[in-house]
Amino acid sequence: MQQLPCRSLLFVPGDSERKIEKSQDCQADILIFDLEDSVPASGKPAARKLLGKILGQPFDSRKFVRVNGLNTGLIDEDLDAIMHTPPEAIVLPKCESQCDIQRLSDKLDQLEADRGHAIGTVRILPVATETARAVRNLMRSDWSHPRLTGLTWGAEDIAADIGSFGNRDENGVYTGVYQLARDICLLAAREARVDAIDTAFVDFKDQPRFAAECAASYKAGFDGKIAIHPAQVPTINKAFTPSEEQAAWARQVIALLDHADNGVAELNGQMIDMPHRKNAERILRSVVS
Repeated sequence: MQQLPCRSLLFVPGDSERKIEKSQDCQADILIFDLEDSVPASGKPAARKLLGKILGQPFDSRKFVRVNGLNTGLIDEDLDAIMHTPPEAIVLPKCESQCDIQRLSDKLDQLEADRGHAIGTVRILPVATETARAVRNLMRSDWSHPRLTGLTWGAEDIAADIGSFGNRDENGVYTGVYQLARDICLLAAREARVDAIDTAFVDFKDQPRFAAECAASYKAGFDGKIAIHPAQVPTINKAFTPSEEQAAWARQVIALLDHADNGVAELNGQMIDMPHRKNAERILRSVVS
């Protein structure tokens, strides 16, 4: 089955019916309804009730939900509220290891069984670099899991965890620790054969720098990028959508290799083989009809 595009993933506060309704017009591939940071403690019960209703409604975008972390004492109430009509995936913040993915999976197993859903219906998208421990574990172990749909990373929470006062230099480039976390997230996603999602660009008014970062992210190998404002979605979608020239090249690569006896072919005077096919498949997956 062909995987769906995951170019743009827009965070939407789970306690705002107005913003949820407005988000349907922004053409994000995925809407992440948030129950964590954007919702104050006093508003979480109402947000859970609202999302329980919203998840049963048709949307053009795919629907994910970011719950509160495993150690907050809030996640069970979050899951109970949203699993009657479950989202496609749960975004798990402060995920520090593959064991945390399994802990959430165990909870989902029970809820899916209780609510009459097939086991494994709901996927998991961990935010994999929000603590120093998480980055270290991501470097040392394979986070593959049957429920894993992708990996993303965060540059804000880890700053607080390590005592940093900024994550970019004077030119706007991520400094060492943050670039390392980004690179490790990309490599770990590729090892697990899931989507690699770049983190949000927080200064949504700086359009030129944002567009440049989106283009660089796609070139680096990421499949999509988090958005924190609807205005960011068109720029992300454009950056992560292959050009007609790229798509034509990809189709040629696959067609030639499909008929190559030894897995090697020639295109425009250059040798092509399996690495080129992988890139071609990635390009075609991002083509939106």
